[in-house]
Amino acid sequence: MNSTSGSNADPIGTWHRLLKARDVRGLDALLAPDAVFHSPVVHTPQVGRALTKAYLAAAFAVFGNDTFRYVRELWSGHDAVLEFELELDGIRINGVDMIRWNDQGEVTEFKVMLRPLKAVNLIHQKMAAMLQANQQQQ
Repeated sequence: MNSTSGSNADPIGTWHRLLKARDVRGLDALLAPDAVFHSPVVHTPQVGRALTKAYLAAAFAVFGNDTFRYVRELWSGHDAVLEFELELDGIRINGVDMIRWNDQGEVTEFKVMLRPLKAVNLIHQKMAAMLQANQQQQ
């Protein structure tokens, strides 16, 4: 990876550590100020560190069970695709996180894709509830 004096020399390693610890606060240092989050269930891109962090924090809670695991990672330059699997409410879910970062190692784009359709519908329901609960707490 080409990193110029960046604060995150290994953004994917940092992502793995934050996800494992469900460290929402650590996302501030990982995400670029203009980060964009592409949700599998929201039509428009969510722009900015705060919105991206909100979606990823909700994902930590929804996806963060003991069945979640990455099964494949593909990297090239400042891009990585991480394939994952998990089971949630009896549904086997397969998806990918597509992550792009800048020269400073800050994540600039995070895109999630899911299958099957039943999983997309379940995640939509759970993520909406989690995001709403998080908004009410603020």
